[in-house]
Amino acid sequence: MGRWALDVAFVWKAVLTLGLVLLYYCFSIGITFYNKWLTKSFHFPLFMTMLHLAVIFLFSALSRALVQCSSHRARVVLSWADYLRRVAPTALATALDVGLSNWSFLYVTVSLYTMTKSSAVLFILIFSLIFKLEELRAALVLVVLLIAGGLFMFTYKSTQFNVEGFALVLGASFIGGIRWTLTQMLLQKAELGLQNPIDTMFHLQPLMFLGLFPLFAVFEVLLSPAPNKMSYDVRLFCLRGTVTQHFFGASLQKSQNTRPTSSYHRCLLCPVLGPASLCANTPQGLSCGRDGSHSPRWTVLEGP
Repeated sequence: MGRWALDVAFVWKAVLTLGLVLLYYCFSIGITFYNKWLTKSFHFPLFMTMLHLAVIFLFSALSRALVQCSSHRARVVLSWADYLRRVAPTALATALDVGLSNWSFLYVTVSLYTMTKSSAVLFILIFSLIFKLEELRAALVLVVLLIAGGLFMFTYKSTQFNVEGFALVLGASFIGGIRWTLTQMLLQKAELGLQNPIDTMFHLQPLMFLGLFPLFAVFEVLLSPAPNKMSYDVRLFCLRGTVTQHFFGASLQKSQNTRPTSSYHRCLLCPVLGPASLCANTPQGLSCGRDGSHSPRWTVLEGP
């Protein structure tokens, strides 16, 4: 009887794990294609990302308030010292990873983005070894070399290769290695009480917003003509898209931050299970032109 119960528990855990992987796969693919579709019509990825972060913060704060009212237990609130010393590095790395990834959609296709982003496992392994979260093993080195070789063969003489976009995605992958290593270390600190993903997102989003703001101010405001003339139509379009993106992004981050397991094995799983090589059709919608270049430009549209 005990052996049967053990087998049932193992099967249930395996099915649950597979279900979470498939859920992560669907949200990962969905948010990738959604971001690519949105940046084709709205060429301000950093502004879009900042709105996304603001929406996640509001929803996480609302979720914390509802849980606190229902359970009558106070949610964790970090002191300023712990917040700036322990959370700030993770928030800054996460902001740059997400921001550069979305920025790269102005230049690269989904297929090139997906394959280049798969190189994140290289940097995750490197930083896991540096911070002594993993032990150096021959099997890990072999996997890393295979991924690096596949990445090189994919990008070599690619007909749709773009240097700027490739540099942005590769930079995001490098910072992603720091991000997931720091995230694991943050979640494993039981004294902080951030094991709950909603609490983690609540504390990360404000610093992520502030971390992206200088890039937004320089590249999407100061270097753009008429930065203060964004019309009602553009604001409504971006807000509508950001609210939709929240349902992808919040669920994605929730699935990524559920358990403090090994950062290398957690992030290796999705690139192995699901690189997609589909191409999205260019949508017809609101135009915010680039004036013939890849640099974002505010386009003055007439309001209603």
